[in-house]
Amino acid sequence: MSGTASAPDDLPPGLVEAFWAYERALMADDLATLDALFAPGPDTLRADAAGVLVGHDQISAFRGGRGGAPRRTVVDVRVQVVDDANALVMATTELARGGRGVQTQLWQRRAQGWVVTAAHVATTPPALDTRIWRVVGDPLVTGRHEGPLAGETVAVKDVYAIAGQKVGAGSPAYLAAAPPAPRTARVVQRLLDAGADVTGIARTDEFAWSLFGTNEHHGTPPNPHAPRRIPGGSSSGSATAASLGQVSIGLGTDTGGSIRVPSAWQGLWGIRTSHDAVPRDGLLALAPTFDTVGWMTRDAGLLARVGDVLLPPAPPPAVSDLVLATDLLALAAPDVRASVEAVTRSWGTVFRETFGTRELAEWRRTFVLVQSAEAWRQHAGWVASRLSTLTAPVRARFEAAARLDPAEVAAATDALTGIRLEIRRRIGDRVLLLPSAPTVAPYPGTADQQLRDTLLELTSVAGIGGLPAVNVPLRTAEGLPCGVCLVAAPGRDRDLLALAADLARATAAP
Repeated sequence: MSGTASAPDDLPPGLVEAFWAYERALMADDLATLDALFAPGPDTLRADAAGVLVGHDQISAFRGGRGGAPRRTVVDVRVQVVDDANALVMATTELARGGRGVQTQLWQRRAQGWVVTAAHVATTPPALDTRIWRVVGDPLVTGRHEGPLAGETVAVKDVYAIAGQKVGAGSPAYLAAAPPAPRTARVVQRLLDAGADVTGIARTDEFAWSLFGTNEHHGTPPNPHAPRRIPGGSSSGSATAASLGQVSIGLGTDTGGSIRVPSAWQGLWGIRTSHDAVPRDGLLALAPTFDTVGWMTRDAGLLARVGDVLLPPAPPPAVSDLVLATDLLALAAPDVRASVEAVTRSWGTVFRETFGTRELAEWRRTFVLVQSAEAWRQHAGWVASRLSTLTAPVRARFEAAARLDPAEVAAATDALTGIRLEIRRRIGDRVLLLPSAPTVAPYPGTADQQLRDTLLELTSVAGIGGLPAVNVPLRTAEGLPCGVCLVAAPGRDRDLLALAADLARATAAP
């Protein structure tokens, strides 16, 4: 250990030993020793490219959930002594996977010995983050050199066909068996014809059948605006690519909330389009009754410009009353409710009404029954003999779908028509406001069936109704992303996009 402000012999006693004890514990994933060598209390800090962890408890939880640190060798250590009780230690490391890293630690001598009060870790990023991308080009497909989307870039969810590429659907086994697509999905081709470039094919939850964005096969895409929390799915890769600024447009799908949830949890503008408003040919279906095209951007203006390219012509935007569904809002956690309440107060006249929640659980069950039956119908030929290749949650859904009673499915399918008409009647010619998701993005391992059920009770309103829905990104008081959803009658997609742009300007106004 060498010093920049003092000779090795002048280093504070015990500092060298504490540093190397920490390094040995890190390589052994000795959580108890690592906990002891980080200062207790709420002020201890640890930062990396994902963000800052605040407090000993957060740091300990992070270490306990990551499965050990990357293997490395310390090749150089420098120390700047502040005084007898404080020292800054900077170590250069070589990673076993290749590349170098730097670790900076502020050590403090306390009664129990030397402990780290703040640390920052930097490593060489991978050339391709395979949690986000399956295939990337420079670009992968070049759009026209002119057009309304010239200069924009697109991440395409791995359920859309791109000529010469395979559709992987988030499943390595499915990808291995898939032939290259003979032609490009029409929605992707429209973006290319409008001048946008396709940067690559982005990860998705397996068969796009999830809302959380996790996939054990290739890892969970990061959530840049809520570090170390899950990204939301199933359009998770496209959302993360847009959120990180790696593309300007994340193309996804929304069956049960797969645009709205990642948009809310990652601070993006996102639209689920009216059912059948945008062509779905070249899209690997999950449940055709509910599947829709959607996209996500970092600003409302671009969200609308993409709509100008993809959506059918519509009459001039209509003036509509905004109605906040207070009983749907009550399904959200207090921090999300407060953010929705605060922003809607800034939007002028917003009526407050109950939407009616007594039927929500039954509507959700009807949605899930029909979705599951259609998913099995679509994929049973491939999945039935390959269930062992699937991740546990998706496998369980397919297994449950295989056991459905046909009479129960038929009854649910019949009931769906009446539910759809009732939802549309309650919304009428107004714009319904409700939370896009009931909570901020949870930490890995904490998203349970109860959260999934509540999510679906909110998202299935537009899903069953075949309605357009736009996420307006918000922040909680603690700075975490959440969202309020604008829902309107079918075909009013452009109205919602224009309204979203107006609301964005109104909210940003001083």
